[in-house]
Amino acid sequence: MRTLVASLAVLITGSPLPRTRDRRGGFAALIREQARGAWPGTWLDLDLPGGAVLPEPEELSGVIVTGSAAHLTDHEPWMLKGLDWLRELTRAGTPILGICFGHQMLGEALGGRVDRNPRGREIGSVQVRVSAPHPLLPDAQLLANMTHLDSIVELPVGARVLATSELEPFAAVQFAPKAVGVQFHPEVDGEVMRDYLEARADAMRSEGLDADGLLAGARDTPASAAVIRRFIAELD
Repeated sequence: MRTLVASLAVLITGSPLPRTRDRRGGFAALIREQARGAWPGTWLDLDLPGGAVLPEPEELSGVIVTGSAAHLTDHEPWMLKGLDWLRELTRAGTPILGICFGHQMLGEALGGRVDRNPRGREIGSVQVRVSAPHPLLPDAQLLANMTHLDSIVELPVGARVLATSELEPFAAVQFAPKAVGVQFHPEVDGEVMRDYLEARADAMRSEGLDADGLLAGARDTPASAAVIRRFIAELD
């Protein structure tokens, strides 16, 4: 049992599709939905593009960094601010879970490089193979919901790959003792995944992807969603 609980911060780096946001809320709401009450303390939402004041590491029990439709290669001022903060958190040993864009931010903050995924768009409910078992990823494989164009293309020195997918060699990475990133979206269920597949259908077809088949294959991904609860369970 925790006797003293600080805040669990969600570093918000973007918003879901308008259709999803109107029906289900933003990324922070989706994360809390999948947490299913696992966190007994305060949730702190930090809107990074909106200019949020970022707390000192000792004020936080942990940080979850959301996905975004933004491209880290644009190096906008708010992104650079977030990268600096993630470096500070990592030095302080604050537990961090990066999701999609947040995963990429961790990679770049700690010395890696992000660019367009040379293997193309990855989207839909895809199989992720765990290559290095970890408390957040105890199973040999899992189904996970993905939607991304960019990827980490060079890992930071000392990073350890935890999982891969067909189009993503760095689907999950341990960047530091308490900093893990996943390129997939544990907060995205089948309904939200279908929103993205429908919204991206024309672009997918132009890229030669089977938009209809991927839509038909969209699923809830409970093993992936459990990553959020397992991260929370590891917090002091």
